[in-house]
Amino acid sequence: MLRETLGHVRSEVAKAVVGQDAAVTGLVIALLCRGHVLLEGVPGVAKTLLVRALSAALSLDTKRVQFTPDLMPGDVTGSLVYDARTAQFSFREGPVFTNLLLADEINRTPPKTQASLLEAMEERQVSVDGLARPLPDPFIVIATQNPVEYEGTYPLPEAQLDRFLLKLLLPLPAQAEEIEVLARHAAGFDPRDLVAAGLRPAADAEVLARARAQVAQVQVSRDVLMYITAVARATRQSPSLSLGVSPRGATALLATSRAWAWLQGRTYVTPDDVKALAHPTLRHRVSLRPEAELEGVTAESVLDSVLAAVPVPR
Repeated sequence: MLRETLGHVRSEVAKAVVGQDAAVTGLVIALLCRGHVLLEGVPGVAKTLLVRALSAALSLDTKRVQFTPDLMPGDVTGSLVYDARTAQFSFREGPVFTNLLLADEINRTPPKTQASLLEAMEERQVSVDGLARPLPDPFIVIATQNPVEYEGTYPLPEAQLDRFLLKLLLPLPAQAEEIEVLARHAAGFDPRDLVAAGLRPAADAEVLARARAQVAQVQVSRDVLMYITAVARATRQSPSLSLGVSPRGATALLATSRAWAWLQGRTYVTPDDVKALAHPTLRHRVSLRPEAELEGVTAESVLDSVLAAVPVPR
């Protein structure tokens, strides 16, 4: 029943976004794992529309921050404001106090403002003036960014990248999908009016909480745990990488594999589940050596080599 409900969420998103099925599935997995997502793609591939459509399909409080070079940390987390009537400072909440935060074009803002999300993403709280203020539950950050080789961007530091559960790549659409996009616009589709497009909420926080409880019951054998550990450790030994997957990355791969197994209707994780989620879970947690980049090596190709080399348990 819960799987069907989340399937309806994907159907609602499809009313606005053509294709990008892998990204939609990744976002559902992130919701099940209480994790954050980084969406990357060139301008115009529906990154922001995808998040807005997901928000419309969920009965969750949603806020958006457009990251710009002049955005300050307090514009995201909130700040103390002096009240002349009471002669006291009061805390004014920032947009981070929500269930789903859309951090649009996060790599357009300097590292100081990017770092304002670190505590919120990891601890799910915001500390201002020495006082920790908890964020709502659920809380998920979905950030979008253009590829870092574009001008006017600030690459995210490793510490922040590691806090994203998944990095999902949004490719350019296939020809048939692009024709469908044009057909929808020709028929009057307005991406700024998702209600007119027929999007309706299909799930809420209670549904997510019950689904998460079921995901937590998915069994993981010791052999699969050893396999995940072997994959993570193999990245640290790769001659092409200056930074391999951390233990946090290994636990993230465990969490996403469980959620994927549950979505497939199983109560146990298989090595194939681990392989299916390895790229989106690990691609942003590794750093290439400069000489490897010059040779045309990519994080994707390194992960392919690691998965091919690590023995798969029977």
